[in-house]
Amino acid sequence: MGPTDQVLPVSAVVSFLREYVEASELLSDLWITGEVSNYSQSQLGHRYFTLRDAKAAIRCVMFRDRMPRGFQLQDGDRIIAHGRITVYIQRGELQFDCDFARPEGVGALAAKLEELRLRLEAEGLFDPARKRPLPRFPMRIGLVTSPGGAALHDVQFVLRKRWPLATLVFAPAMVQGELAPGQVVAALRRLAAEPDLDVILVVRGGGASEDLHAFNDERVARAIYASPYPVVTGVGHETDVTIADLVADVRAATPSAAAERATPDIVAVRRNLEVLDRAMASAVRQTAAGLAADVEAAAGRLRRSAPRVAELQAAVQALARDMEGCIERQLQRERARFETMAARLAALDPMATLRRGFAIVQREGGRQPVVSSVRGVRAGDRLRVAVSDGAFWTEVR
Repeated sequence: MGPTDQVLPVSAVVSFLREYVEASELLSDLWITGEVSNYSQSQLGHRYFTLRDAKAAIRCVMFRDRMPRGFQLQDGDRIIAHGRITVYIQRGELQFDCDFARPEGVGALAAKLEELRLRLEAEGLFDPARKRPLPRFPMRIGLVTSPGGAALHDVQFVLRKRWPLATLVFAPAMVQGELAPGQVVAALRRLAAEPDLDVILVVRGGGASEDLHAFNDERVARAIYASPYPVVTGVGHETDVTIADLVADVRAATPSAAAERATPDIVAVRRNLEVLDRAMASAVRQTAAGLAADVEAAAGRLRRSAPRVAELQAAVQALARDMEGCIERQLQRERARFETMAARLAALDPMATLRRGFAIVQREGGRQPVVSSVRGVRAGDRLRVAVSDGAFWTEVR
């Protein structure tokens, strides 16, 4: 059995058709217009209806979370809708999965712009919380605009007048026509690669609404969102608000206003610096005066708390005299004690006794060498006799 003879189940055929249809780039991003009929709403809030014209009809579904706020459908409405073609497998039917709808009278361009705005808003590209503050004193400013437009000259004039200290980094791009979105995106990417930029200006002068198409392009919106530097837009007239304005960190009404929003006024800065200079000088003088007063007060406290040298010297001298008197009295007492002890020792000195004519008689050898009695000697004993100026030997007979 060849490939053409292969028998397939219904589910395989319908699944193949669904994959084939959903793989189509055209059918996955489609705008169609027609009249609503057979409109119904499920308990879950999903909308089901048919879009038809004089020759054909297609079943449509709009799930609850995709219904635009404030927009209602009913039979007989003529609408323009965005979505994708898919296949409802259970019935094998083509179905338009609708994610956006507006009355047909709005116009296709306005409807597409509204759909893009709602989708980017849902993604958070317009969220005020993600918008970055502008630097107070930008020194390198990127600029995306047409090299031949009045917007370039307007921005240059404002920068020369308000903030001539800044360097302008120019990335030229077409701002009108079919090639404009791609060139604006390329210019933003070039500036994103520049080192040390402070802010980027994306500007163009006024024109008709269709002339601003490049700034309602999804690619431009995402390039602004991806910029590593804050972006200020000034597109068209004051009443014109584009998708780029909604994504930018700051939206200005005109190119000149964008340059003004991005820079300080050098005259005001100089005036503020002069005021600050005077305030700082006054503050320094006041601080110096306060410190001088503090030093003088501290010196006064030191003088008052300093020791009175003359009084202390007199007190020291009085103490010295008292100490000398105490020492002298103590020496006299000790001298008297010494003399008393010396007299007592002198009275006990054996040499003094000898000087008075007495002698010490000692026997040679023996256990009791000193002779204190005649009974302590015998005939023949040798005796040593010590007198005051010497000693001599004698023998008992």
